[in-house]
Amino acid sequence: MPKTKTTFFCQNCGAQHAQWVGQCTNCKQWNTIVEEVIQKEEKRNWKTPSNTQKVVSKPKRIQEIELNTEERIITLNNELDVVLGGGLVKGSITLLGGEPGIGKSTLLLQVALQIPQKVLYVSGEESQSQIKMRAERLQKEDSNCLILTETNTQQIFRNIEEVQPDVLVIDSIQTLYTNSIEASPGSISQIKETSAELIKFAKETNTPVLLIGHINKDGNIAGPKILEHMVDVVLQFEGDRNHTYRILRSQKNRFGSTAELGIYEMLSDGLREVTNPSEILISEKDTDLSGTAIASTLEGVRPLMIEIQALVSTAVYGTPQRSTTGYNLKRLHMILAVLEKRAGFKLGAKDVFLNVTGGIYIDDPAIDLAVVAAILSSNQDIAINPDVCFAAEVGLAGEIRPVSKIDQRIVEAEKLGYTTFVTSKYNKITSKNHSIKLILVGKIEEAFATLFA
Repeated sequence: MPKTKTTFFCQNCGAQHAQWVGQCTNCKQWNTIVEEVIQKEEKRNWKTPSNTQKVVSKPKRIQEIELNTEERIITLNNELDVVLGGGLVKGSITLLGGEPGIGKSTLLLQVALQIPQKVLYVSGEESQSQIKMRAERLQKEDSNCLILTETNTQQIFRNIEEVQPDVLVIDSIQTLYTNSIEASPGSISQIKETSAELIKFAKETNTPVLLIGHINKDGNIAGPKILEHMVDVVLQFEGDRNHTYRILRSQKNRFGSTAELGIYEMLSDGLREVTNPSEILISEKDTDLSGTAIASTLEGVRPLMIEIQALVSTAVYGTPQRSTTGYNLKRLHMILAVLEKRAGFKLGAKDVFLNVTGGIYIDDPAIDLAVVAAILSSNQDIAINPDVCFAAEVGLAGEIRPVSKIDQRIVEAEKLGYTTFVTSKYNKITSKNHSIKLILVGKIEEAFATLFA
């Protein structure tokens, strides 16, 4: 009988320690070190092959390697397909993370019910009747989706051998455990081991696997960081419970771009795909109000029109406040310093509050000019024409800098009915046939004189 070995893992970051300590030396968190048992024994693979010969891989010159186009499974969920880069790649591992209650299970169950191929949905958190009730709310009855409630990977693989699914969904990876090691489900050792078994299964059978992952209090996917390195695609499902809209972002994608974005609306009958996000990100109002400006941003290849709201008022308590929602606070400080130093606007003794409507976070520098316009509009208490939109970056010298893919932004503004587009005069606009009026500025003073003359 081999000697049982134990080691100590941090449940927050996955760091390994030789002995128990009160504080993790890696992430500096207290009381997160847990002892786990590691048994050195022969591990059972997902499937024990019979009469197989050992294949030795040989190195090849890079010129001799043939490129193979990845086979993809179309999920019939357009937003998910766009974020994935065209669908699920066969043999890939996709990890979906997000806060509790944000809609991760609803999204993957909806996808599992839509895919025409045979799908095995494995749930370790809900019973079959609970999943049936959710499927009835989604109004999807005719489907090739099979439901299994199991947490032991050996039992899951036995069912896989019988069912032979085309797609496997695991909800969630933190609930699974394997008999090859003695550790509780959700521990660092179990997550690493069960993930390795699922990856081996996916690569050997060319079956795409979708995993749901819990997140910790810092917003990162719970478990070892190596889990995100092991999988092929990492998706983040974001949103606010006070808003009905959800954002699907790609943090890692070995088969496509990580700049794509998917937007959903959470309804009583499931998640609805939002095909025109600009309509939901711009609030409707009866009268023109000061402190609002429309910005043209870009998420991947998709241009979006978003509304920037600003409120500038005299600091009541002596110390001016700076607060942002959906925008980088440090960048707001930089823009306020530029307005103070370069343009002569005295904002140092005033409170400034900034909000990006729709509950989404934007880090595109092209919305800088819209932020400046909203702040100056609120400061002067003069409303900006709602048919004007902005797309330009603001530099430290007060110059208006060009942004990428300006033609796509202009075309989107034309399509949505805007009449004026304000951008940098240093942009290289290839098309000259735009029906929208272009206002090209080089400094903040020029933009201010144009808007508030």
